[in-house]
Amino acid sequence: MIIVMSHGATKGEVDAVVDRVHEIGLKTELSKGEERTLIGVIGGNAYAYKEAFSHLGGIHEIIPITKPFKLASREFRPANTVVDVGGVKIGGDEVVMMAGPCSVEGEEMLLETARHVAKQGARILRGGAFKPRTSPYSFQGLGEAALKMMATARDETGLKVVTEVVAPADVELVARYADILQLGTRNMQNYALLQEAGRSGKPVLLKRGMSSTIEEWLLAAEYILSQGNRDVILCERGIRTFETATRFTLDLNAIPLARELSHLPIVVDPSQATGRWSLVRPMSLAAVAAGAHGLIVEVHPTPNQALSDGAQSLDFDAFDLLMSDLRRMLGAMAKQLA
Repeated sequence: MIIVMSHGATKGEVDAVVDRVHEIGLKTELSKGEERTLIGVIGGNAYAYKEAFSHLGGIHEIIPITKPFKLASREFRPANTVVDVGGVKIGGDEVVMMAGPCSVEGEEMLLETARHVAKQGARILRGGAFKPRTSPYSFQGLGEAALKMMATARDETGLKVVTEVVAPADVELVARYADILQLGTRNMQNYALLQEAGRSGKPVLLKRGMSSTIEEWLLAAEYILSQGNRDVILCERGIRTFETATRFTLDLNAIPLARELSHLPIVVDPSQATGRWSLVRPMSLAAVAAGAHGLIVEVHPTPNQALSDGAQSLDFDAFDLLMSDLRRMLGAMAKQLA
């Protein structure tokens, strides 16, 4: 449930409510707005304890949260969450571009790509150091060596770094190098990993499971939020349907619906969603038109030589065209790139 404090509630009154919640054995999450403080009460059937607060001052009203995801819901936080990644703000009015290779294959290739996407207006460098692949014989990534290369690229270009972590034991290592921890589609319901990432102190980009409902996706975000980490970014990356012409099906419905249900920012990965480089640009534009706060696309200097996902990677010319079209569309929407 949510305890809405009165406009003029004092700090002492807020503290008294929080203390009472803890006495009952429940947890609290505070959301301080411009006019009121909201106290989220988490645990069990919290609304059953409504009468326990009837004698306390400063309370305006007590509201049950109807959604199974509590901290991620609009009921708990009506205002949009903006995740600040070292000055790059995701969730505001500006659209953030994240771009780079599917896998980090070497320092020279990575730096070439980082320099190019930065010059075109990207703010965050994507790249895989640990790659969970369908086949055990496919390229699995360079591990810590790749993380060091991405840190070098960040130092040179100023781009922030987002990269995937695939095991709870690797969270501390990846967090040492990355600015954003990515949790991939195959790990969306790896609850131990979700909780460990939530405790990392780093922003987390949570990709939707390829066969997951939006409610399951938001409940996965709840695991991260429940660890005290408020910097969660949702990522729609396509879902598995009966269609075989594309790798997955990009669910554009998920963008406005997630924004309606949750305060968390949402970005879209059209590369993973389509599996075809020729579809990345039109689906990127469609995603932004639907309300995405950002894009995360795969870019490689020579996609036909890429060790992973070359078929869905943009070369430099295709990326330049995407950025040009994106700027024109944002201008028509009275918006701009971050």
